[in-house]
Amino acid sequence: MELFGTAGIRGDAVERVHPELALAVGTAAGGEARGDGDREFVVARDGRETGPALVAAMTAGLEAAGARVHRAGVLPTPALAYASRNRRGVQVTASHNPPEDNGIKLFVDGSEYDRERERAVADRVDGAATYADWDEWGGSESVEVLTDYRDAVATYASEFGAPLDGQTVVVDCGNGVASLATPQVLRRLGAHVVTLNANVDGHFPGRPSKPTPETITDLRAFVADSDAVFGIAHDGDADRIVVVDGDGDVVHEDTVLAILAEHYTRESDAAEPVVVTTPNASARIDERVAEAGGRVERVRLGALHEGIAAAEARGDDVVFAAEPWKHVHTGFGGWIDGIASAAVLSRLVAYEGGLAPLREPVTERPYRKVSVDCADDRKVPAMDELAQALPAAYPDAEVDTEYGVRLEFPDASWTLVRPSGTEPYVRVYAESDDVDALVDDVAAVVEDAVRSA
Repeated sequence: MELFGTAGIRGDAVERVHPELALAVGTAAGGEARGDGDREFVVARDGRETGPALVAAMTAGLEAAGARVHRAGVLPTPALAYASRNRRGVQVTASHNPPEDNGIKLFVDGSEYDRERERAVADRVDGAATYADWDEWGGSESVEVLTDYRDAVATYASEFGAPLDGQTVVVDCGNGVASLATPQVLRRLGAHVVTLNANVDGHFPGRPSKPTPETITDLRAFVADSDAVFGIAHDGDADRIVVVDGDGDVVHEDTVLAILAEHYTRESDAAEPVVVTTPNASARIDERVAEAGGRVERVRLGALHEGIAAAEARGDDVVFAAEPWKHVHTGFGGWIDGIASAAVLSRLVAYEGGLAPLREPVTERPYRKVSVDCADDRKVPAMDELAQALPAAYPDAEVDTEYGVRLEFPDASWTLVRPSGTEPYVRVYAESDDVDALVDDVAAVVEDAVRSA
């Protein structure tokens, strides 16, 4: 069984992410950390019903491996990441998945585990459990994290934009743990905050945990009928943010990314500021970053932390990193943080007098994503075929095959073809003034490659 996906471990809490697995991962993570001389872990969870049992099992495994556990209770994932600075951390969460799921995310010094550390933990889980000597088992204690985290976000965001001065912002917390942080931070910054679904409930009764245009219809209608400047929606653990304009329309995730990327690039005093993003992110980001004097580097999905580390190892100044919906504010920390995004964006909106002036410079071309059926055992040969077939079909395109096959065209339109890491599909992403024709043509090439694989 492949233990780690693109965002930690995740799955059904009965069938996969059960207490037996949490115990094994805790023992393995504690043992791997002890090998590096690290013994301190902070552990937290989101509001899911299965969280307490999984935290108990995780804590037992860590202590048996010799770790000292700091129990932080119910927290947004960004707050747990903040608390993991100078030590390690575990968040028990399934992020935007449905309530029957749960998961495990591991952190070290404020960043998610890289592939090497994940492999080391997975190898230990596959082997026999190794415990510390009886007199070296760790203990645990309760710690308070939330207040310090909220204060830190508010202080950081205050460096940008303008005071909110009563600006009305509607926040749909989706019954997730954003309820514990985003409204409080925005109120401290001076906003008049109206909340929807702002009680933590692991059943997610208000709406599904994943915020999409279809699931946040209540937020969209409320914002459209109010005097709110804009609205914000979070997922279950508050690492994602979705933005709604004053008319109740969802602002494209790549536009939000481009706005923040341009802002951080312009504010930087680096010679060539770098923004790290993923292959499925729009060329509108490249355009705005280039206009502001920086450049974009891309890294595989789910690996922003690895992309930041690689760029910094080359001597680059990384001012921002993001994939659609998820942002790393590198001046604040190395973790994905939807709460920090809400705070910074609110201050920028206040400075500009609305979202429209921030969006106006961004070229928003039509965007589509489709899925082509492809069995898991055909993905590798299909992608090998597509690495040749797509450049041949589009000889004028600039080709990048590092993370799938990405084609960039002279008119700034682009397409990306990549295999899904979790489902039996090959994904096709495209952005173009004639996006339907581009998607249809590319999907036809993909279908031919899958058939011949």
